[in-house]
Amino acid sequence: MKRTVTTYLEMTAPDALRPASVASALGLLRIDSSSPLMRTTQARVGQPYGWRSASRTEDEWEAKIQACPLRQYWLITHEQETAGIVCLEPQHGGDVEITAFGLLPEYVGKGLGGYALTLALRQAWATEPVGADAVRRVWLHTSTHDHPHALRNYQQRGLRRYRVEAQQ
Repeated sequence: MKRTVTTYLEMTAPDALRPASVASALGLLRIDSSSPLMRTTQARVGQPYGWRSASRTEDEWEAKIQACPLRQYWLITHEQETAGIVCLEPQHGGDVEITAFGLLPEYVGKGLGGYALTLALRQAWATEPVGADAVRRVWLHTSTHDHPHALRNYQQRGLRRYRVEAQQ
């Protein structure tokens, strides 16, 4: 069995962001948790990497949505078409977790990931904080099961590693 390494990364100031080159046709569009696009897009993004979202039942989706009432769902769009997903979850104390980020398989490898992450991080910093005057930290985690360039993209945008866990 292959060992899984999970890397936790954070950004503690908005000026730590190192933006990628602009991909002019790329944008973000907020959608409601009840949108079927949220579920299908997240499932399609995560399917190649074994994300739990790829196999959730409708009941499991409903339980997840109810358990995370502050979570925001954003479509990554390319020329007004759905290209991926970003999920942001404001947490107490001014943290915002990027709980999901990724492109649909047909958009992977087209040079869009860096700018998509730039947009996601800017949106995370602009998110209304919970229990704080301002967002103080944006964080996420990735694992060896995610896209092979994910960790490098996160680090290139200015996220810093703060914890690594290994599991068999």
